[in-house]
Amino acid sequence: MNDEIVKNVTDKLDLALERGKQLIEDEEVQQRIQDLKNVAEETVRKHPIKSIVVGLAVGFLVGKALSGDDE
Repeated sequence: MNDEIVKNVTDKLDLALERGKQLIEDEEVQQRIQDLKNVAEETVRKHPIKSIVVGLAVGFLVGKALSGDDE
């Protein structure tokens, strides 16, 4: 029974990894990622102070979420 569960999970992970690999290799996806990168760089250049504040806020929130403190 456990071997069957492990095989099922392994097969699903293999399929997910293959789909992820295909997605990363897709030229259209790569172009979209490059476009998003360009927009982000342009935004940071136009609004450097706001970008720093947003980055700090996001970092703080992610840190709080991952810290596990329930205070």
